[in-house]
Amino acid sequence: MSSMLQDSQLTGEAEVVWLESPENLDYVRQALDKVNTRRGKPRHERDGRLVGYTNLAQDSERDPDSGLFTRRTFFLLPHDRDSVPTGDYEVGAPGEAVDPRTIEPGKVGAKTPRSQRGRAADAASVGANGGRGQRRNLTAGRTAD
Repeated sequence: MSSMLQDSQLTGEAEVVWLESPENLDYVRQALDKVNTRRGKPRHERDGRLVGYTNLAQDSERDPDSGLFTRRTFFLLPHDRDSVPTGDYEVGAPGEAVDPRTIEPGKVGAKTPRSQRGRAADAASVGANGGRGQRRNLTAGRTAD
């Protein structure tokens, strides 16, 4: 499956659950996993750590071929920027990486200067607007000045 997700693949998502604060992460990797349940923490069977996942609406249907539910998970690998700030992703990010502050139910997250170039780019943008950025409440999908 392609690492580049489409909104049409995320139908039925009801909420995003974070196991770690997304405010402290420049990026997260996202993937679609097939699981037995609509809700709750899914089993994480890849390297790295699970930092978030989506819960599905009660009326979400199982995949007709596999009989499983398709849910999005958010994770980081041991060599990602949060663990190794001067490593491979000091600048740049993996293809499936998005800014966790842009993730909403049913919407693919976006690549931003922070996710693609790191905290230095984010700090420069805050300096450019005098620190008057927007803070995003991801659970409710609202923004506040």
